Amino acid sequence: MSLEAIEKVTQVERETQERRAAAEAEARQIVSDAERDGLALLQRTRADAAEEGKNLLRQAEEKAAAHAAETGRAAEAAAADLRKTAERHLEEAAEFIVGRVVKH
Repeated sequence: MSLEAIEKVTQVERETQERRAAAEAEARQIVSDAERDGLALLQRTRADAAEEGKNLLRQAEEKAAAHAAETGRAAEAAAADLRKTAERHLEEAAEFIVGRVVKH
């Protein structure tokens, strides 16, 4: 083999090693970038999920407060009706009691 052919083979082997080293470095960089991007996405997803959970909880609390207020209004109305009914029957009850006491 001539010296020129040996130099050519050596040069090709060196270029191949350089390309291989560059490809391995690029592959490591791609993996590193993917891990970094994956972690960032995971953090964003967790933050979004936490925010969505807070929103759902806030909405549930608002609905519960509205339901409680409506129940309170209904209870007050029912109590007012019972008071009116009791007031109407109060005079009758007093007359009944007085009648029973006077007769006995």
